[in-house]
Amino acid sequence: MKMRYVEMLTVMFSWAAGVALLTAVFLLLAYLFVNGYESLDLSLVFGDVAPLRAVLLRERVFEGLFPAIAGTLALVTMSIVWAIPIGIATGIYLAEYASARLKRTLDAFFDVLSGLPSIVVGLFGFAVSVFLHRHYSDRIGPCLLVSSIALSFLVLPYIIRTTQAALEGIPLDIRLTALALGATRLQNIHFVLIPKSLPGIMSGIILAIGRCAEDTAVIMLTGAVASAGLPRSIFSQYEALPFYIYYISSQYADPDELTRGYGAAIILLLLCAILFAVAYGIRKGLTHFAFYRP
Repeated sequence: MKMRYVEMLTVMFSWAAGVALLTAVFLLLAYLFVNGYESLDLSLVFGDVAPLRAVLLRERVFEGLFPAIAGTLALVTMSIVWAIPIGIATGIYLAEYASARLKRTLDAFFDVLSGLPSIVVGLFGFAVSVFLHRHYSDRIGPCLLVSSIALSFLVLPYIIRTTQAALEGIPLDIRLTALALGATRLQNIHFVLIPKSLPGIMSGIILAIGRCAEDTAVIMLTGAVASAGLPRSIFSQYEALPFYIYYISSQYADPDELTRGYGAAIILLLLCAILFAVAYGIRKGLTHFAFYRP
């Protein structure tokens, strides 16, 4: 009777916590849309420039968010490109090759890295850019390349941990079947373990995408500026939606500018939703290909 009572209380508490969380998220989104929906039009993104001319790069956008959207997409893409191979390879090593002692050491290291404040990573990226600028090339400074590398370090623990957990969570019978049939360890990882763990690995990548898209402290110190136009190269400064939202919310001159900041926040949420949808579609496609290829 006592265990049943505890179980009922646990279920009720779980439902109450879930409802409270959903309510808080709904209220936050409602507040954002109520304050920013009036600014949602093509002029918010493209200013006075025709959308087609802006997308085809025939005319620069000075008063819209198009450069910030392009800079955010470039930043997220580059960061994920740096982080995915290193994160997945490290997760595979921890799950399949590392000794118990080394695994404990690296687990503690990545736990510390995952809890590292983003401002510290930003300061590290800024210090690296200053060092490179002074000792190697005047072209290198706070730029898109440095920001993407700094963000990749920030999100590496997500990919490493989810890859490791996904591999270690595979049942023992599946793990040993290919080996019993004569497959090598590498073949077992490539043809059996990785396909079975793809959903978990892609979940870590989706978390990393969201972390890259929303971070402000790192990009503020490593290359993001209020007005730079479209990034001309990986060594140039750039605009990004998180920095624009921070800049407007702290230095707006009138209510219209603040409304544009709310609109930019809505666009950032929509951009994250699109990136999540693309990543989820890739996960479904890879999973289908892995399990049903001839």
